[in-house]
Amino acid sequence: MNRDTIEGNWKEFKGKVKQQWGKLTDDRLDVISGKREELAGEIQQAYGVTRDEAEKQIKDFEEAQKH
Repeated sequence: MNRDTIEGNWKEFKGKVKQQWGKLTDDRLDVISGKREELAGEIQQAYGVTRDEAEKQIKDFEEAQKH
């Protein structure tokens, strides 16, 4: 899954993202609109993790969606 896929299918993935990162509100998810950098920033802020950890979580999430 690449970045274009996430952005292009954001409405589909939005529910899965909300399940994975429940602290992210619908309003914040609407602002993110599938942009990976925005998602990483929101995860970092909401969960108090480093940027690298947020990126790792997104990568793990993407890998899980392939199956």
